[in-house]
Amino acid sequence: MADGAMTATFLAVIGGASLLAVTARRLHPSDRLPSLEGWALADRSLGPVWTWFLLGGTIFTAYTFTAVPGLAYGNGAPAFFAVPYTVIVCPLAFVLLSRLWTVARRHGYVTAADFVRGRYGSPPLALVVALTGILATMPYLALQLLGIRAVLTAGGVYPRGVAGDLVMVALFAGLAVATYRHGLRAPTVISALKAVAVFVSLTAVCWLVLERLGGPGPVFDGAARRLGSPLLLSPAQQPAYATLALGSALALLMYPHVLTAGFAADGPRTLRKVSVALPAWTGLLALFGFLGIAALAAGVRAPKGGAESAVPMLVDRLMPGPLAGLVFGAITVGALVPAAVMSIAAATSFVRNVYVEYVHPTATPKRQVRIAKAVSLTAKVGAVAFVFGLRDQDAVNLQLLGGVWILQIFPAVAVGLFTGRLHPRALLAGWGVGMLAGTYMVVREGFSSIVALGFGPLEIYAGLAALLLNLIVAVAGTAALERLGAPRGADLTDLPSRLTIRRHPETGAHQP
Repeated sequence: MADGAMTATFLAVIGGASLLAVTARRLHPSDRLPSLEGWALADRSLGPVWTWFLLGGTIFTAYTFTAVPGLAYGNGAPAFFAVPYTVIVCPLAFVLLSRLWTVARRHGYVTAADFVRGRYGSPPLALVVALTGILATMPYLALQLLGIRAVLTAGGVYPRGVAGDLVMVALFAGLAVATYRHGLRAPTVISALKAVAVFVSLTAVCWLVLERLGGPGPVFDGAARRLGSPLLLSPAQQPAYATLALGSALALLMYPHVLTAGFAADGPRTLRKVSVALPAWTGLLALFGFLGIAALAAGVRAPKGGAESAVPMLVDRLMPGPLAGLVFGAITVGALVPAAVMSIAAATSFVRNVYVEYVHPTATPKRQVRIAKAVSLTAKVGAVAFVFGLRDQDAVNLQLLGGVWILQIFPAVAVGLFTGRLHPRALLAGWGVGMLAGTYMVVREGFSSIVALGFGPLEIYAGLAALLLNLIVAVAGTAALERLGAPRGADLTDLPSRLTIRRHPETGAHQP
């Protein structure tokens, strides 16, 4: 059971997040009429500091902060693929997010599917992009709840039975009300508390762990002995490690919640500044992975199938009550931020690309906001019901598939930013092949995202293998359709149809 000091500190952090959510209206208050852009994107008004808080708080979720150290606890070195993966995201965000923001702002796009609709003039392609984003987001949203439950259970803050369920409902109820009223502004102000709480508490935890266990050397030596193998990648693991890092980085920027956080910035310059500063969050993730190694060295015994509880159990064992409560509160708040943004992003995609496109094309901005609020609330309720009604492993399995699925919209969105040569019908065919192939490979391997290619010992990330098939079909299909003279929709984005390289007249450097 949790002691009083830990519980009091935990409740103080959660209470602070709730109070901040109430003040969300003061974050760039707007006198404009209600609009989806205002509710879902905070009127595209966030400066560099707020965007750094929001984008970092959205990308680095509570489940990430429990799953990565849990993987390190159970498998050692392969868990640290998350560190290069989040490093690769930074230059990709520098290029892709700033360019996509510029196009979206110019044409009033709110979602990635809006861009695809304008770029290719293809409603079916835009629809599959929107539905893929929603499908991949929902299990991700449920995993935030699982992260909260794992943390609170390990710390003794989560009661068993109905009482524990009520704790979860209460946590999400406050978030739901704040998000319903203030939209993206609510998770934005909470993300500031998340950053401060997580950075402060993690620094203190790592310092105390190193002091108690005798420094980095004894920690890694003790973990290697308990794991029964060196904490290094074997040559056979390296292809899987590299492709998982690359594929995950490409997939991350396609998730609707990440794009929603990016679109809320006040300009491309802000996004470039934030992309340069994002590695600070990556350092945080590396420290969480280190705590998984420390849990091994400290002799923590996580329950079977519950390795994500290793770090919360380590914190509960080594930390004084107030500091443990701060850590548990920080991770819980860390789940509330991405959960809110995910629900907003899913709701916005549904309204813009399904409801307005196919159900009610003349819906007023006020009605669009009202429908988006209702869908956002429904998404949160559905996530809670999912967690209570299905096994934890079901959510994990669906999330593995979600990463493979969301990667299949990369050609339409990211490649489409630089060239419009790919035919929308070929992109649609490539998407279908990638979705089927990726799903088949993951399910065939027992819901493992690392799959064998069928020849030799080589194993790679299933999502990246499916993406390669997707691109092959899209390129070959485009060549065939152009030869047949198949018409394509009008491009409304003002982007060049192909990427041309020219030399700067003075420096001679190549530039797009």
